[in-house]
Amino acid sequence: MSGKKKKELALQVIQLLKEAYPNSDCTLTYDRDQAWKLLVSVRLAAQCTDARVNVVVEELYRHFPDVEALANAPVEEIEKLVHPCGLGNSKARDISACMKMLREKYQGRVPDTMEELLSLPGVGRKSANLVLGDVYGKPAIVTDTHCIRLSNRIGLVNGIKEPAKVEKELWKIVPPEEGNELCHRLVDHGRAVCTARTKPHCEECCLSGVCQKNL
Repeated sequence: MSGKKKKELALQVIQLLKEAYPNSDCTLTYDRDQAWKLLVSVRLAAQCTDARVNVVVEELYRHFPDVEALANAPVEEIEKLVHPCGLGNSKARDISACMKMLREKYQGRVPDTMEELLSLPGVGRKSANLVLGDVYGKPAIVTDTHCIRLSNRIGLVNGIKEPAKVEKELWKIVPPEEGNELCHRLVDHGRAVCTARTKPHCEECCLSGVCQKNL
């Protein structure tokens, strides 16, 4: 498929998903005026469900309610609280180091550029894009597993699995102002209809008329 046709497909997909999921949003719970909480949650979400993360962070924040408290917290204490999310030791170390850097370098503020976000411990492009798009309203494409899987199935990209490469290809065909919400809608669609663990429910899919069905 040519680049022009992929752009046309992308616009069709964007419009159809808007109609099907008008209220899609990040499923991690956080306050937009406390962006550091999103950094914590997205780190905990690695190999863990958002629903479990949302429960775990409630207890974490009861003990350590702000950047200063979490930066001062012993890593062992953080690990005990985040253990239910799996990979507790590495996640606790990253969260501790990240909060320390926010306190010492950014006065507790979460930076708003890709370069600065990537300098934070435990923050990769997926996390950085989520912060840029959801917190700061900047152009962003979050290439999580749903985005990668559906982009390939639909035909927006062809046989590309690496997150950074998928992001690069999507930037070529998705209008900048649409990228962030498109990714949230792909998550919702991937969970509800175009599922991974069962056969996709193509018969009830809003994209059935345009999807390339690369199953």
